[in-house]
Amino acid sequence: MLKLFLLSFLLFLGCEQKPTGGPANIHWDRDMCDRCVMVLSDRKNTLQLQNPTTKKIHKFDDIGCMVLWFEEEKIDFKDTAKIWITDAITGEWIDARSAFYSSENVTPMAFGYSAYASKQSIKEGMEILTYDEVVKKIK
Repeated sequence: MLKLFLLSFLLFLGCEQKPTGGPANIHWDRDMCDRCVMVLSDRKNTLQLQNPTTKKIHKFDDIGCMVLWFEEEKIDFKDTAKIWITDAITGEWIDARSAFYSSENVTPMAFGYSAYASKQSIKEGMEILTYDEVVKKIK
């Protein structure tokens, strides 16, 4: 019986999807935010990052949760992590550091910052921010 359990466990581990340099698959409405433990369901404001050393993926429901998690957990790889965020219009994964952000959006944890692949996607008259500016405002 123990052998059967161990075999099943090893097979399960073998099925785990390891990211290959890009964002991992999100199991919508099942995966949870690494900071607030809220279920990831907003396909237009979700983030994920990869620890550059361990390759472990961390998932967040709002950019504010990620920024606060960096600070609260004293994450030493915050400047070297690969970070992806979903585009607020298409829902496609984009590089969070090169994305453009607008404020005053409805987001899961009410931080209000949504990301866009291009400046032209942001409505005229809205403030356009960079990743670093958003991080500073959240801290």
